[in-house]
Amino acid sequence: MNEELETSARFDRRPWGTFTVLDEGKDFKVKRIEVLPGKRLSYQKHSQRAEHWVVVQGTAKVTLDDDEIVVRPGQAIDIAIGAAHRVENPGEETLLFIEVQRGAYLGEDDIIRLEDDFGRTAPKSLSE
Repeated sequence: MNEELETSARFDRRPWGTFTVLDEGKDFKVKRIEVLPGKRLSYQKHSQRAEHWVVVQGTAKVTLDDDEIVVRPGQAIDIAIGAAHRVENPGEETLLFIEVQRGAYLGEDDIIRLEDDFGRTAPKSLSE
C-alpha cells in the first residue's frame, strides 16, 4: 500500500474496511469506500446529510429503513437525510462503492449509530 496514502488525513482505516476522501467542497464530499468480505458498517442515520452510493465492485446488501436491498456493480441507491441505513458485504471479494455526500454539514460526527458490530453505539440510559 502507498505509505503516503496510509498516513493521509484523507484516508481512514476502520474495523470494517477503509475509506478515502476523493474530493470535497462546500456542501459535498466524495468518498471511495471498501468493505471487507463479511463485514458491515453501523446501522446509522445522519441529521444533516444525504448520501448517494454507486457500487463499483462486489455486491452490497443495503438496509434502508429496515428494508433490505441488493445493489450490484453499476447500480446506485439514495439515502435521504434522517433515513436509517447500513451497508454490508455478503460476498467473498471486497465491496467497493463511491459515496457522494450532500448537506450543510459533512463531519464524521454527524452519525447516530443505532446498531454496531464493533461496540461504537452510545450506551442506553436506564430509562430507555
